[in-house]
Amino acid sequence: MSKLRDDVLFANAAYAADFGDKAKLALPPARHFAILTCMDARLDPAKYAGLAEGDAHVIRNAGGRASDDAIRSLVISHKLLGTTEWFVVHHTDCGMEFFTSEVIANLLDKSLHTAALEDGKWVNQKEEGGSAEGHYIDWLTIADQAESIAADVTRIRNHPLVPADIRIHGYLYDVATGKLIEIPAATEAGRPRS
Repeated sequence: MSKLRDDVLFANAAYAADFGDKAKLALPPARHFAILTCMDARLDPAKYAGLAEGDAHVIRNAGGRASDDAIRSLVISHKLLGTTEWFVVHHTDCGMEFFTSEVIANLLDKSLHTAALEDGKWVNQKEEGGSAEGHYIDWLTIADQAESIAADVTRIRNHPLVPADIRIHGYLYDVATGKLIEIPAATEAGRPRS
């Protein structure tokens, strides 16, 4: 057992004790939208988008990128659960901006243990048990946030399983202020098609 595990289970017991009518929430999201956003712990989509349980689907991955799996989830969200608008939300100071696919693949070649950022460069703390498999993954790193958001919205919009009438919005969440900043190129790319 770990203290972290105990803390999580203690918090869950308190949550479950006061669960109340949440058992009656419908399967489809009540507000009919989905958010694709980063897994960064500083982002709380429920707070920055004013969500309550049952309001929206929240899909999270490293960078909030439009990966195949994220698009799979969005398509299910619409096709089977009725969402009609989607938000792609990246954020400032994202860890995906601090390395390239080549950097992480090379680190993984030599070690699967956690790396550290030293003097602006990622280095392995241990050199054992690596794998070349990292070279076969598109890590979807980010060189420019606005361009990445627009590219993700465009990729989703152009996907053959995404209906033309879905509204897709692109925003940058500012971790210093909590504000959502619209990315005009993403807004344009995400407009419904007639």
